[in-house]
Amino acid sequence: MKKILLLFFVLFVSLSAFNQELDCRIQINHSKLQGTTNDKLFQSLQQGLYEFINNQNWTNHVYTRDERIECNIFISIESQISSDEFNAKIQVSSSRPVYGVSYLSPLFNHMDNNFQFKYVEFEPIEFNENTFTNNLTSVIAYYCYIIIGMDYDSFGSSAGTPYFQKAEKIVQNAQAAQEKGWKAYEDLKNRYWLVENLLNSQYSSMRDFMYTYHRLGMDKMADKPNEGRASIEQALDDLKNVHRRKPGSFLMTLYTTAKGDEIINVFSEGFPDEKARVYNIMKEVDPANSSKYEKIMKEPIIE
Repeated sequence: MKKILLLFFVLFVSLSAFNQELDCRIQINHSKLQGTTNDKLFQSLQQGLYEFINNQNWTNHVYTRDERIECNIFISIESQISSDEFNAKIQVSSSRPVYGVSYLSPLFNHMDNNFQFKYVEFEPIEFNENTFTNNLTSVIAYYCYIIIGMDYDSFGSSAGTPYFQKAEKIVQNAQAAQEKGWKAYEDLKNRYWLVENLLNSQYSSMRDFMYTYHRLGMDKMADKPNEGRASIEQALDDLKNVHRRKPGSFLMTLYTTAKGDEIINVFSEGFPDEKARVYNIMKEVDPANSSKYEKIMKEPIIE
């Protein structure tokens, strides 16, 4: 009996310890297509992407089920080029848990408007990191590595580098691809420039921001909120200094898009002088949304 229980325990631990890294929800919307569409094709694509992303081993590390990175991929089919080729937009977002609470802190939220791909119903979705096979798998694998890299950066200073390098390799392999999004000259805010910025030493302080903000800031908010806010403010001040050296960077747009509302919520409970400093920082680094940061200065409603 003891041997049976021991065998069951070992099997349970093995199954729970080798779960894949991502817990990704996939949604595909094809309502913009005119006329009769093949619903089963998109159902097949959605299921295929779900299995490809969630059952793939993206790293060599061991993850328990609770450690899997929560993320979302929303694909909007904009037009149909041929029976098996489509123009689409893909929105990718991810989050990470905050220590001591049930809250998930957003890490990444990006809309990619250049997602052209081919897909035949029931076609296997496969990826080879050493070559460009097709745009569908390359784009999806690229964003999987970006998601993982962002998550690692939030737990260790520049810990996401190996995964950003894998995303960079996908970009390099795609330089001969006909589809847009991979080349430096096409756009200043595409897949090429995202990973270039992440690995560029000129933006290393922005990578440090992710660690300081989350590990030294958000993860302390439950037990030591004043200390947590102080670390977040320091991270934002460092972000401001990078902005002054390299204004209008792609990474700054990504960070403020993901973190803007959270920053408002965190500092709405801060001290008056703290609120004023953070308000001024956010107006400077995210001028397009300066009006929304006025919420920081409002007094919290006491019920």
